[in-house]
Amino acid sequence: MNAYKALAASYDRLTNDVDYGAVVDFYNQILQRENLRPRTAVDLACGTGSVAMLLAEQGMKVTAVDLSEDMLTVASEKVRGMANPPLFVCQPLQELRLPRGVDLAVCALDSLDYITDPDDCAQAIKQVYKALNPGGIFIFDVNTPEKLRAMDGQVFLDEDDDVYCVWRGEFDEQTNICSYGMDIFQREGNCWYRSFEEHREYAYSQKQLTGFLRNAGFTHIEVYADRVFEVPRQGEQRIYFKARKGKRK
Repeated sequence: MNAYKALAASYDRLTNDVDYGAVVDFYNQILQRENLRPRTAVDLACGTGSVAMLLAEQGMKVTAVDLSEDMLTVASEKVRGMANPPLFVCQPLQELRLPRGVDLAVCALDSLDYITDPDDCAQAIKQVYKALNPGGIFIFDVNTPEKLRAMDGQVFLDEDDDVYCVWRGEFDEQTNICSYGMDIFQREGNCWYRSFEEHREYAYSQKQLTGFLRNAGFTHIEVYADRVFEVPRQGEQRIYFKARKGKRK
């Protein structure tokens, strides 16, 4: 089963501890430091649209892209009634095509790690560069290799009254990929239905991603610890990248 197919309907309930507001607040801090006020944005691998909605509420015209039709269906329902709703598009990031350039590109919650072929990841970053207006900015975060390796053999549980999810991590040193199988039990009336998904993340190093950004043409590349303006330390679990597209001369 494709990742996020069975999970889509329950994703927001199982991730209600994720502070999307804090993520977008960190984006805004970066934008302030860069003296940027973007009017247009793209939310890459947008999931159920939580980040896209917050950006749109700030007045930006937002395009939100994801590969999962099921996640986009949930996102479309969530934005009903919004005065300035995001436009949702189903695309793989390595084939990203937008109708017009944007000032800001973001990719939240280690979504870039889900591109498990490094060549595809490098291509996705090139497409993001093309999608940005001159002077535009790309901000994203990834799980560190240390975090993904530490998930090997771990078992995690998420639940609420209507959903029960057990997932088990396994890291393969040969492929550099962390796989985690998810058994999902969802209540419908008096019955529980079981489904299974496998999610896979590639353990990209800071050096690797910085190289992809440089090769795509990005400059002013900086790497931060998790939502703080500090250099990542050994053992960091999540890191953020910021990169700029040069202005026209």
